[in-house]
Amino acid sequence: MSRQCYLVTYDIADPKRLRQVFKAMKNFGDHLQLSVFLCELNARERVQMEAALSRIIHNRQDQVLIVNLGPARSETLDKIQSLGQAYVPAPRVFIA
Repeated sequence: MSRQCYLVTYDIADPKRLRQVFKAMKNFGDHLQLSVFLCELNARERVQMEAALSRIIHNRQDQVLIVNLGPARSETLDKIQSLGQAYVPAPRVFIA
């Protein structure tokens, strides 16, 4: 399965749900800023992420935006421009 790079950002109305969303997102990507994650996911992982978030959020109060940045390649990270502190990707750790 090919992997896609996604920028995921969220606005959660309740502090308890906000913490739950943050914890769930840590399983799927790298935390960039407050309420912003960069995720490299295949189709199955994206469905799993969406299902996990759907179990937490309240559709009338909360919002999650998922932006597809295209195929997960090193060039994808070149699309991220930073003002102020430089963006430094988290090191990848592979567990066998």
